[in-house]
This record gives sequence, C-alpha cells and structure tokens, in this order.
Amino acid sequence: MTSLRALRAAAAVEAVSLLVLLANLATVHVEAVASLAGPVHGTAYLAIIALTALTPDFAAVPGARLLAWVPFAGGMLVLRRLPRGARRREGPAARAPR
Repeated sequence: MTSLRALRAAAAVEAVSLLVLLANLATVHVEAVASLAGPVHGTAYLAIIALTALTPDFAAVPGARLLAWVPFAGGMLVLRRLPRGARRREGPAARAPR
C-alpha cells in the first residue's frame, strides 16, 4: 500500500469513526459502540500524524505537518493541500512514463 493510499484510508476511517461516535452520542449512547469506535478513531488520527510526518512527499508540502494535527479533518486537509499530481499518483504503474 502506498503512503497516499494509506493516508486516504486513515482519513476516511477517522471521519467515519467520528461520525459514528457523534451519532451514538446524539442518539442512544451505547457504551459498546463508543468502546469500539473511540480507539479506532484515535488510531486513525495517530496514523495520519505519523504518515504526514514520516513520508517525505507529505512533509515537503507547506503546512502539512500542522494540518495533520487538526482533530476531525486533519487527514482530509493534508490530502487537499497536496499538489494535484501527487493526489492522482498511486503505485508503480502511475510512475511509469506514458
């Protein structure tokens, strides 16, 4: 899995898990849901921070490391901040000249 795919996956997991937590809180507040979604959300949040800090392509983008620390939308903000070509590039086939 490329770093870009991992960042996309972590950003999606972070957003979905937060929505699950908020929906659970606003409706029935089942403790089991919070016990499952809370650690998943935290792990995705930490993965976004680590991926952004340790991947040279992401760390080179101005402000990316700071944006990764934004709790709900950090991963999405980092993805939006990447240059358009970097967002489309995935895997060895995309790197081959055409």
